[in-house]
Amino acid sequence: MNKIILNVGLLIFFISIIIFSQQGMLVEDVLLKSFIIFFVATLMLTVLALFFIRAINKTSVEKNKNYYS
Repeated sequence: MNKIILNVGLLIFFISIIIFSQQGMLVEDVLLKSFIIFFVATLMLTVLALFFIRAINKTSVEKNKNYYS
């Protein structure tokens, strides 16, 4: 799961580099803004994945309790 999140974050990073560089920005600004977008997107995807996995685990535990009761 971590590799998938990192790969999606890198994809967003390189797409943002392309978009910002086409706007005629300085290289430093392009890299800084792209890194910030990469960091925020990766962090948000990680939090989303954690909530998703917890929801799946909680549901499976509840189903097991009902099954063995």
